Amino acid sequence: MRALPEHLQPNFLAGPYIDRRAHLREVSDWQAEARGDPSARFLLSRGTTLAVDMNPLRAAFVDHRHPLVQKAADSSMVLLGWFEETRCVLIQIDESDEAPIELRFEELRPLASELDAAEAGLLAYARALIHWQKRHRYCGICGAPNEPRRGGHVMHCSNPSCGADSFPRIDPAIIVLVTDGDRALLGRQASWAPNRYSTIAGFVEPGESLEDAVAREVLEETGVIITHCRYHSSQPWPFPSSLMLGYMATAVPGSPAMAGDELEDARWFSREDIRDGRAILPPVTSISRRLITHWLDAEPR
Repeated sequence: MRALPEHLQPNFLAGPYIDRRAHLREVSDWQAEARGDPSARFLLSRGTTLAVDMNPLRAAFVDHRHPLVQKAADSSMVLLGWFEETRCVLIQIDESDEAPIELRFEELRPLASELDAAEAGLLAYARALIHWQKRHRYCGICGAPNEPRRGGHVMHCSNPSCGADSFPRIDPAIIVLVTDGDRALLGRQASWAPNRYSTIAGFVEPGESLEDAVAREVLEETGVIITHCRYHSSQPWPFPSSLMLGYMATAVPGSPAMAGDELEDARWFSREDIRDGRAILPPVTSISRRLITHWLDAEPR
């Protein structure tokens, strides 16, 4: 099988790791079907932490016989889809309940890059839904309690005179590598490890196109005016609910860079600078690293 072209390869936490089968969220008794499915796998969460095995690191699934599955309230269950061709359901344990002694619950962010890519994507998907549900327990219109519907992917207002539906919240953010041909523009925040640099990023504002957001963020954070930008790829980032939209952009050669209020430093790096380690780059699982690698690999010969 031929490998996908570089620009079509999914970023970490993305890709076809799950068959969502969204139409099955409409089945009225889907929770009972899941509990009665001997092959179903259940993923447990407690707050925003998820059940994992640590040696080796992987998602800790339980089956339909587990006591927590049998006693789980229907409202605590979310139909994630079919993972590795098997029904996969998230069950949210109340944070006030004691965690089962045989299970370990951990935050995903520090562990994600060490997980198998497909399992990391699944856990990120689950965490995003957990975060959204917990912040939409009440209707934003009338204040009445919300109830999960459609497999846990809709929060429905319980007030009959309102009945508003809330859908999962995703915050779009642009992330961009600006180059002037021979150099790349990178910045760093004061809280980062010494010499760590990354691409420029920021949230899209209301009434703003993605291209406008790219130009605005680069100007605000570095003082550099871009002349062109093009889309590269995207990466879900559920910490807590972002979708990173990756761009490559160009600036006029020789443009000076100056850090804005959000950065400690912004500067231009040559390919030689980066290869010689004069900037510590983001992790290989990040879209920022992929944008930088794309530029490095495209060096004119």
